[in-house]
Amino acid sequence: MSKRLPDKLTAPEVELLSPMLNRDGDTWTADFRGLTLRTALQPIYSISHKRIVGYEALIRAFDTDNSAVLPLHLFQLPDSAAENLLLDRLCRYLHIRNYSGISDQLNWLFLNVSPQVVTSGSQADSFFGQILAKTGLPPHRIVMEIVEQPTDDAERLRETVAYYKKLGCLTAIDDFGAGHSNFERIWNLSPDIVKLDRTLLTRATEDHKARQILNGIVSLLHQSGCLVLLEGVETRDQAMIAIDAGVDFVQGFYFRKPSTDLNQLSHAPADLDQLLQEYKTRNQVTLDPTRQLVEFFRGFFDHAITKLKNGLSMADSCLELLNHPAVSRCYLVDDKGIQIDDTLISDTGTRSLDPRFRPLERTSSADWFRQQYLRQALAQPESLHVTAPYLCVTGAYMCVTLSLGYYREGSLQVLCCDILANPSAPAL
Repeated sequence: MSKRLPDKLTAPEVELLSPMLNRDGDTWTADFRGLTLRTALQPIYSISHKRIVGYEALIRAFDTDNSAVLPLHLFQLPDSAAENLLLDRLCRYLHIRNYSGISDQLNWLFLNVSPQVVTSGSQADSFFGQILAKTGLPPHRIVMEIVEQPTDDAERLRETVAYYKKLGCLTAIDDFGAGHSNFERIWNLSPDIVKLDRTLLTRATEDHKARQILNGIVSLLHQSGCLVLLEGVETRDQAMIAIDAGVDFVQGFYFRKPSTDLNQLSHAPADLDQLLQEYKTRNQVTLDPTRQLVEFFRGFFDHAITKLKNGLSMADSCLELLNHPAVSRCYLVDDKGIQIDDTLISDTGTRSLDPRFRPLERTSSADWFRQQYLRQALAQPESLHVTAPYLCVTGAYMCVTLSLGYYREGSLQVLCCDILANPSAPAL
């Protein structure tokens, strides 16, 4: 029979909730409004380590017939802020009780807490510290997940996150990339881990451009000092996308579903060895066209540079290059990164011009020193360099750039050539 709950949460003491917990064999359950609450854990894997590094704790509710109750319905039961806070604390207490009894003494426990709950209480609340003291679970093994959504009190949220950090816990922003996500929240809260919402992965699965955006988000988060976890991985292709995006951790049904059988946690392997080997094979194939590009165009560049050294004009020197159907434009840059004269555009490049970007077409005296292909060519003359596909600022189309530095009358110059990065472009 379920125990009667207090009408109000009058104190943060752990003992207020202890009577609501019951021992069930090797695990614990909790009573709430006639429902039995259980802990389910889902493994979180480090791609580089190729093993489990943590578990997310999820609540599972069952009625008197042992039929599952949706978590959404469970969290709709509280009819006051006090009861909502009580349920949140009860779930966390249950999860920590269960996890502290597991033989694993290394990995993290990810606990969810909503902004509504953390901003409704005092950041000096001693409840969570009491749980850790009572169960003996070290705070450095806890990752507190804050759901990424608007909150009425951003300052209180920041104070609460600071409180958990002061306790020694790690913090994570959950569901980043959905709804109201923004980098301002990252900068204000400085979380240790950011969990990317599964919608980012779903879009990346369907759209190559979305995949590039995902990779960019991961890179920005790393530069912000955050580790990145991608959740919702359900297929092998999505696992490969996660690996390619550079995320640190993965979680999802493809690896293992949440389970209330806590005794089986040690038997949750993942085929990360096979996935990484497949990634290496795919990546090798991806790099081959780049090497072929350098090998194919090296002769074109040598001929053009020989003519430039002999005093021929850019138009005459680059005629062979410009006649190639994949080449869109050629231009010359000095050792300061400043373009010499205007760009030569091929027939292919002319056909690809978009009149909407006409203000960007004229590039005489443009400064390209910020571009990596230019700096590489200046640092390593006589070597032909090639970029990965990127968005060309002169026409807002995707291209790759070949660049080669050479000396002409004692001065270092760089010949650059843009090639359309278009799968439908003619083959080399």
